[in-house]
Amino acid sequence: MSAKNPKAMSSLQILQYSVKWHHMAHKVSSLLDAYSGLLSNESVILAVNSSFVDPLLQFESQLKIIELSFGMIVVMPSLDKVKEMGSSNEDFEDMENLYHNILNIYENILLTLVSKDLYKLQILKEMLVWMSKDSSYLQERIMVIINKVLRFTVRKVRKYTSVDAPCLGLLAAELSLLCSHEDPSIVQQASLGMCHLLYIAQCQNDIRTNKPTNDKSYSLQFPSSDVEFLPKEFRQDKSKIARRVGQTLLPSLLTDFVWSLLMKLSSPDDKIASDAASILKFTLEFHAEKVIMVSKIVDTIYRQLCDNNCMKDVMLRVITLLTCTSPKKVIFQLMDYSVPADDTLIQMWQAAGSEASVAPHVLKTILLILKGKPGEMEDTLTKGKRFSLDVTNLMPLAASQALCTFLPLGSYKKAVAQFFPQLLMTLMFQVFYSNELKLTPRDNALYAQDALRVLLNCSGLQQVDITLTKANFWDQLSEELCYYYGVYFIAKTLSEYNFPQFPETLRYLYKLSVEGPRRSEDSVIVVIFLTELLNNFFRDPFPEEFLVLFTNWINDSNPIVSKLILQRIAHMSPVVNKIENVSSILIAILDAFLSKDDTVVLRALITLRRLLNKLDTMTYSLGTRIGSSYCPLMDHINGGIRSMAIRHFGELVRDMRQYTWMLNDVILEGLVPLILFLEDDEERVAKACKYTLKICTSQLKWSTSRFLKDENYSFEMVVLNICNNLIISHRNYITDLISDTLGFLWSSRTYLKRASVILIGYLAKSGGHLLLRVEIEVMLDVIERLLRDEDPVTKELAEITYDIFKKIANKLTSATLNQNFQKLLKFFYIKKLSPLYNYNSLKDQIDSPTDSKDIKNDKTL
Repeated sequence: MSAKNPKAMSSLQILQYSVKWHHMAHKVSSLLDAYSGLLSNESVILAVNSSFVDPLLQFESQLKIIELSFGMIVVMPSLDKVKEMGSSNEDFEDMENLYHNILNIYENILLTLVSKDLYKLQILKEMLVWMSKDSSYLQERIMVIINKVLRFTVRKVRKYTSVDAPCLGLLAAELSLLCSHEDPSIVQQASLGMCHLLYIAQCQNDIRTNKPTNDKSYSLQFPSSDVEFLPKEFRQDKSKIARRVGQTLLPSLLTDFVWSLLMKLSSPDDKIASDAASILKFTLEFHAEKVIMVSKIVDTIYRQLCDNNCMKDVMLRVITLLTCTSPKKVIFQLMDYSVPADDTLIQMWQAAGSEASVAPHVLKTILLILKGKPGEMEDTLTKGKRFSLDVTNLMPLAASQALCTFLPLGSYKKAVAQFFPQLLMTLMFQVFYSNELKLTPRDNALYAQDALRVLLNCSGLQQVDITLTKANFWDQLSEELCYYYGVYFIAKTLSEYNFPQFPETLRYLYKLSVEGPRRSEDSVIVVIFLTELLNNFFRDPFPEEFLVLFTNWINDSNPIVSKLILQRIAHMSPVVNKIENVSSILIAILDAFLSKDDTVVLRALITLRRLLNKLDTMTYSLGTRIGSSYCPLMDHINGGIRSMAIRHFGELVRDMRQYTWMLNDVILEGLVPLILFLEDDEERVAKACKYTLKICTSQLKWSTSRFLKDENYSFEMVVLNICNNLIISHRNYITDLISDTLGFLWSSRTYLKRASVILIGYLAKSGGHLLLRVEIEVMLDVIERLLRDEDPVTKELAEITYDIFKKIANKLTSATLNQNFQKLLKFFYIKKLSPLYNYNSLKDQIDSPTDSKDIKNDKTL
């Protein structure tokens, strides 16, 4: 047998050698044990390889056997020592053959495994790890075995239609480090191994992209023998290794490559850590954009830095390089740690902000995070998975603190100027959110406020900050009740200093207003800020585009916004005639009358009155609509709204006295509540009714005013006078007035029931002949129910009214005769009424127990 062409020995040959070498058995026993052990392990591995065992379990069991076999090899004596054991040339040749057979068996095991499954190339990576832990003389020979397996794989993949080798990234990391080994022979083998590996990776890429495997664009060509090709470009040249690896490996594999090198930074071997750092930095400088799982890498770096890893500068450089290509992923991860940030995290922020080119992207990401509200349940803010398991969103607090680090950086000066409006308003929102958390400064809730101050100082607005500080503004801003005033004060102070960012800030506020903030409370801040800026830089009226915004805001879902805008519009009353489209504003104010918030309704009433006071009479084209809008409010549950609506209705009629014909129908529409609420138990409402009725009856040429004077006032006489006037001039409205009064008969307020019973009785007496039988029957049914009312006065009044309707019903013989009778009397029947009830107002007495202040609608039957 020749050492150059070793052949496997049989068990009989081993036994023969043992007998032959009985005199030196103790010297060669280790070789024989290794040989027999490898043969045994080979049979087990092959058996498992042919079984139907779960692939993962199969691989794990085979890996353990391979590691055990690896241990047998590395403890063998060197070939030189083996030669010394022989006593003759024949012994030497047999022992050398045995030695090489052992290595060949190990190599054949690997080839068998890889030929069936490229996934098992991972064993080569594990071998390199085992090898790094052992300084055995066999390192070069192990590298030769690894290269043979890789070369064998290269030949196989050329024929494959698919290549699945997920371990190439990890294997490439191990080989790249060996390319800088102190032993030139290992460097040579590692460089050759890199070439084989990259070719396999290129084939994998080509198959995925449907390129032919023999694509000539791939520059690595493999000759027929290892000796002919010595890949010099990989020897000791970390830059070329990084460039080649980044170009060739798929993103997932390149990520494994980077990850493995990152783990090597904590190696106790300084040379390995240094080499890994160099290759890692080169790789990310050339190909950081291909790296995935960035958040995991960033988190790992944070954990290692917290453990005082000695390669801090390198790890921070990795953060910088990853930020340049994946700013959003890096920043989101950096904001996902507990608040306040520790020194390690602040250093990572500084590293992420060291490159000016990526500053705009970093600030955009932070602004995206700051759209969230601290403490709220996590939603779709990141449009993806959060990195932490917390369901509450505390990232905005971290982002606010981070801005205190990013904004002062020299590399961010240009980006801060570019995003000043967005940063300003976003931080204003965050200050408000932080106040809502009700945290003290010790609870770290003031980062948004600190960031706001940093923004002012970094934007050339130091004097603004100084002025605010002197006014003790920052201390008071954290008080929730003072916050809205604080927004106004900041806008006012910025305006006073004529801040140069005004144009872009105004544009951003307009854009934000058109698109609409995410939350209603944001709208309040925008309205206050925008209004104050406009007050200081524009004269009334504001530009048309902003008036359109104000018109839309009048009926905002947030009542605070509505009131702020209504108040601001009221201030424009002196120039209301200069507003081109004032009708749209008036209509929006009328729509605000329907608000469920009483304070909004009151503010809308005040604002409308102030505008009408200044509005040219000739522009009262909406008079009828305005008057009609007051009518529903005359029966509002809120006494303040009730009295104001009634009084303003009268003022509208007075203002339009030259156009009374336009409002006659509206006056009659509001006549019923004006009469009934004369008996309101709130004095302000009763006085408003008297005031307005005097105006309305005067415009209608009725002689009612003298009965409305306090010294002459009698509710029944007022009703009697009005009904007598209706008979003369507006009898056609009597049936409608009866219908309107009917709605008040079931009011929970006693004074309304009494007044409505009286009014409907007089209306029936004056215009009952205009009613149809079916209408009379309905009236009788309603009045009959009041005959059982708990209030004795109401019951007594109802009896009189019931008799009135009963008499009207008895006079009707048929529907046809009644209709003919109506037509005849419509022109000829005029008879003034006399008092029927002898009713005295009892407002000074305690109402019936049925009175209720908590009513919702007095017009519901």
